[in-house]
Amino acid sequence: MGSFDARLRVIGQTGFPVPVVLDLTDEQLTVTTDSGRLADWNITEIDISTRADGFHVEAEGEEVVLNVSDSARFAVELGVIDFLSQTC
Repeated sequence: MGSFDARLRVIGQTGFPVPVVLDLTDEQLTVTTDSGRLADWNITEIDISTRADGFHVEAEGEEVVLNVSDSARFAVELGVIDFLSQTC
């Protein structure tokens, strides 16, 4: 799987989105910033949904929104969208 540049914001908090790198490897979604690892979630233990404002991730009692630079490839690699079925 791959790495993706994104911006993260926490639902209900004000402030600018934080630039992050998302890494999808071995059923894990790892979120890192320039300062270090922010989160490391097992994909089967979080809820991910696509909405107009980005990917909403619910984990550990929090909800964050990820705006991913290559959202189509990210969705395909997560299994959220079967991109090929939409193009046929």
